[in-house]
Amino acid sequence: MQLKDRVITAISYYKNPLKRETIELARTFEGKTGIEIGGPSGVFGLKSFFPVYLYAARIDGVNFSNETVWEGKIGTGKHYAYYPGKPEGFQYINEAADLIDVPENHYDFLLSCHSLEHVANPIKALRQWKKVLKDQGSICLVLPDKRYTFDHKRPYTTFDHLLSDEANGVDERDTTHFEEVLQLHDLSKDIAQTRAEFESRTLQNYTKRCIHHHIYSLELMEQLLNYCGFKVSYSGEFAPFHLMAVAQKVK
Repeated sequence: MQLKDRVITAISYYKNPLKRETIELARTFEGKTGIEIGGPSGVFGLKSFFPVYLYAARIDGVNFSNETVWEGKIGTGKHYAYYPGKPEGFQYINEAADLIDVPENHYDFLLSCHSLEHVANPIKALRQWKKVLKDQGSICLVLPDKRYTFDHKRPYTTFDHLLSDEANGVDERDTTHFEEVLQLHDLSKDIAQTRAEFESRTLQNYTKRCIHHHIYSLELMEQLLNYCGFKVSYSGEFAPFHLMAVAQKVK
């Protein structure tokens, strides 16, 4: 990490008491190797509440396609650029719930920010994510807080629903939630799209991956992580619309 970044982070630490616990937590990742699903994300960068990019030795990345709405065109290889001045990690092109090219028991930690809500079968995905972690490896999961987003009209997903998705082998072609999304999405909080663009993206979700299949509370996040073989060590809410949990692989 460059000296100026350490100084900026130290200032943020002392000026904002709400960030202190999570900055200290991010520092425990110093020198470690991680992988990020669906990144990169500013939530893990400089001045954030969890600046793990600054401390990690290297981070590899996973995206579902060679072209995404968020990253444009990308390709497999050593060019996952997550932070200026850091060595680029390896970019994998794999489904989040089917990490077929990612080595198992390989990473110290896994990051995922505003990605799991786009996955149709989150239990299947988390089981895959656990496989690529070393024993007692850590996961940092950040999901949107619906109260402050375009999902605020939608009901929270139940844990039983997630169990049903796992039992039924739901995959990314699932359209179960399309009707609810089209009816309850608050387009006034999603100003990047017109109504026609939003409807088109929803109906083309297999290639676009823009809809939120599930709506999470902090309690559901913790229940999900515990069920999938993790032990939650930290959870909290952060402005403007983030829910975060950190957990360790235990079984």
